[in-house]
Amino acid sequence: METVKTNTTVDAKGLACPMPIVKTKKAINNLNPGEVIEVLATDKGSRADIQAWSKSSGHQYLGTIEEGDVLKHYIRKGGSVEDQEETKFENIVSNEELLKKLEANEDVLVLDVREPAEYAFGHIPHAISIPFGDLENRMEELDKSKPILVVCRTGNRSDMASQALASKGFTKIWNVVPGMSEWTGPTETQVK
Repeated sequence: METVKTNTTVDAKGLACPMPIVKTKKAINNLNPGEVIEVLATDKGSRADIQAWSKSSGHQYLGTIEEGDVLKHYIRKGGSVEDQEETKFENIVSNEELLKKLEANEDVLVLDVREPAEYAFGHIPHAISIPFGDLENRMEELDKSKPILVVCRTGNRSDMASQALASKGFTKIWNVVPGMSEWTGPTETQVK
């Protein structure tokens, strides 16, 4: 199992409700949209609290890992460009079409451009993880001869990634919309 990459950690061990949320709110304000925060808590109720708060405040709850008495909660700060509903890349494939291609064992490459923590908590089996911010420097890892289906959480980061790949000579690119936020096919995780 991989270690989840985060941008900051909040230590809320030994604190009861509502203090884990209070500390998380304060710390997440210092993050940029898309960055990931890890919250360490011992309050068993913090799992439900963190999930509900994340959803109501526009952030993305990624998941929780239990290590002994410590709950490690992971949240991705919302408010990024990806939350906008604009899609510009013309080659689009739906989640259902991608699932059919995978079930038919078509020779396609699924490129997941979400952050490592998002990928770790649930991704399409055999998807290659190259976060959007790293894509420019890692394009040579991709096979230009294969159809590449690019996925993110909502279809917006994958739209930008698809445009970037096309600008570098990739011709078999499709943006998967709406992406992992509504994916109903099989997933794998890299966390316990």
